[in-house]
Amino acid sequence: MEREDALVQLLTPDGERIDRAVGPDGVEYSVELTDEEYRGLYRDLVTVRRLDAEATALQRQGELGIWASLLGQEAAQVGSGRALRPQDMVFPTYREHGVLYCRGIDPIMPLSLFRGVDQGAWDPNEFRFGMYTIVIGAQTLHATGYAMGIAKDGKVGGDDGEAVIAYFGDGATSQGDVNEAFIWSAVYTAPVVFFCQNNQYAISEPIERQTRVPLYRRAAGFGFPGVRVDGNDVLATYAVTRHALDHARGGQGPTLIEAYTYRMGAHTTSDDPSRYRPAAEAEAWRARDPIARLAAFLGKQRIADESFFADVDEQAKDQAVRLRERVLTMPDPAPESIFQNVYPHGSPLLDDERERFEAYRKSFEGSAH
Repeated sequence: MEREDALVQLLTPDGERIDRAVGPDGVEYSVELTDEEYRGLYRDLVTVRRLDAEATALQRQGELGIWASLLGQEAAQVGSGRALRPQDMVFPTYREHGVLYCRGIDPIMPLSLFRGVDQGAWDPNEFRFGMYTIVIGAQTLHATGYAMGIAKDGKVGGDDGEAVIAYFGDGATSQGDVNEAFIWSAVYTAPVVFFCQNNQYAISEPIERQTRVPLYRRAAGFGFPGVRVDGNDVLATYAVTRHALDHARGGQGPTLIEAYTYRMGAHTTSDDPSRYRPAAEAEAWRARDPIARLAAFLGKQRIADESFFADVDEQAKDQAVRLRERVLTMPDPAPESIFQNVYPHGSPLLDDERERFEAYRKSFEGSAH
């Protein structure tokens, strides 16, 4: 396991609160929330984990084509997701189900995508959350271009300004797109936060085979701040992301956040992690579980009791049951729907292809095919 270099932490694995922590750039991080806000973070963590587990089960039962689980990374996603302001824009990968949930998007949406019913049905403009990106690292360039655009539009420079956040994994840092995004964002002081969830593996490739230095240190070579946060600490993740977003919206340019976490499950449901990582490693990380540590904190501070924890579990279970029911009753898309949403105003070529496709389908009517 890589040495935890300059890790920002506000909540220990045992649930002990740390008042403040100083990052490698000298910034002091702290967070003060109301009791209800602390309980809300716990509710978010439990809910997204339960919905994610249901999606994994649905895929195993043949109801989804594939699923990329967030198990173990809930704090990184909920902490950063709750640090966003309504006007901020998100560019996700294919695993940011927790951030999606924090943006108020119906959790059925990514399941319809992975069931093959649609290409992703939420409105990115309404929710300020882009479509899932399968191509590794491509969204960092999209985020940088978008951030450069809002800077040119004069939407940065104050507390009410906009900021952009791009999510990616440790494996994506080896992609040219990500490094190009770092260069452009630095040169143009783009208001973007690069949020790397270092879950220790690029599919089967461990982090020590990807880099010689902690990932957050790479930011210095491009000319902007980098910070490593305990990605299993929802409070520290919230504090670090909030600061980086405010730094961006204030016109001070990009930040690289390395959320140091662990992918407890498989890369996707087509992967078998037991083939490339030892069980003892996963068990060591299980002791750092983000939900358990926040529950311990809530209990020690008497912010929540057993009845609260039981109610949250029951509510999350009910949401998962409803999610399953909705997935199983999803209608199959009409074959001709593949021609929809290709061009905003259609095209002669598309019209011709649609007509030929419909003629082909009609050729089977009344036949033995």
